[in-house]
Amino acid sequence: MELPDWNPGPPGLYIHVPFCRSKCGYCSFYSVDTLHDLPSFLEDLPKEMSLYEAQFEPFDTLYIGGGTPSLIKTDDLKILFEAIDQAFPFCGNREVTIEVNPSDVDLAYLDALRSLGVNRLNIGVQSFNDRILSFLGRRHNAVDAYAAVTAALAAGFDNIGIDLIYGIPGQELSQWIDTLNRALSLNIAHLSCYQLTLEKGIPLREHLEKSGALLPSERLQREFFLETSDRLESAGYIHYEVSNFAKGEHRASRHNIKYWNHTPYLGLGPSAHSYTAGKRWWNSRSVRGYMDRIGVGVIPVESSETLTLEQLRLEALFLGLRTRWGIHLPDFSSRFKCDLLEEKREALDKLTGDGFLTIDREFLRPTRAGMAVADGIASFLFI
Repeated sequence: MELPDWNPGPPGLYIHVPFCRSKCGYCSFYSVDTLHDLPSFLEDLPKEMSLYEAQFEPFDTLYIGGGTPSLIKTDDLKILFEAIDQAFPFCGNREVTIEVNPSDVDLAYLDALRSLGVNRLNIGVQSFNDRILSFLGRRHNAVDAYAAVTAALAAGFDNIGIDLIYGIPGQELSQWIDTLNRALSLNIAHLSCYQLTLEKGIPLREHLEKSGALLPSERLQREFFLETSDRLESAGYIHYEVSNFAKGEHRASRHNIKYWNHTPYLGLGPSAHSYTAGKRWWNSRSVRGYMDRIGVGVIPVESSETLTLEQLRLEALFLGLRTRWGIHLPDFSSRFKCDLLEEKREALDKLTGDGFLTIDREFLRPTRAGMAVADGIASFLFI
């Protein structure tokens, strides 16, 4: 069946900087713990950009993630931003985000980021508890985290987000509430609160399996989630996606929203993913493999897939039910030739009766309890 004509807005540009000073034991994102190839990588990025000339409409978001992008010196960042602006057109009022590690930044560095046009920071705090930071293998402590946020505010950033992790073995709910209260005291625009998940082969998972330490039970994980949502919404944040909270919809991550509604995006750098018009592709998950391909003028794509209408429908359902906006039923029906209210009436009656979903005029939305089990709801609808 022909794929639906769907273009919800301008595309986003993502650049993956796969370098860290050390690897955190819980991280599943691709990175290497040596900076040896960083200069060569920065020389190769503009070459990859040139391979996508005129293939995307003007972007309105730029997100530089990692890895640890804040390891890049400001002079090198200036050259990178010049290359980006030369290679790609951008819409006005663009959102420009960069991830930073608290131990890497000071006021001078953050002032430089502002001068380059960065208008949104994402600071990898993870916790304000030094014991937990040590357990996670982070390079900073709680004092560093406060200092980074304070310096960002002093530099004039008004769109600051921090990442936090809960559900750590041995972590009590009271400890997590303390971290939330410390985050709230900073009065920043955005909080991302992630439940610790450990994929197979991740070092921390192997360590826990050997030591016999356990992640919190499902009951306790649910308690963490519901308490987080309740406290942050009471403090004026909008719970707009399972793990994300913003001080108003205008402070939600415009770039990340693109991943949840099939907006096109281009990813550059090792392991970066891209998507447009039902096709998804991803780059080589190797710095050397990436640079070898760039060196001979070949797009460093490792593999790709073309999604069927059924796959797109399932993704739209899974991703939509992770957000406060939910599913716009007329739009879903038009795009995927599927009347959810008609085809899934029995399942929807059960989910709404159990308090996991609401049907409000033309929208199917998860409740707070529904967000806690969002993937399970989507699976239940298509058993």
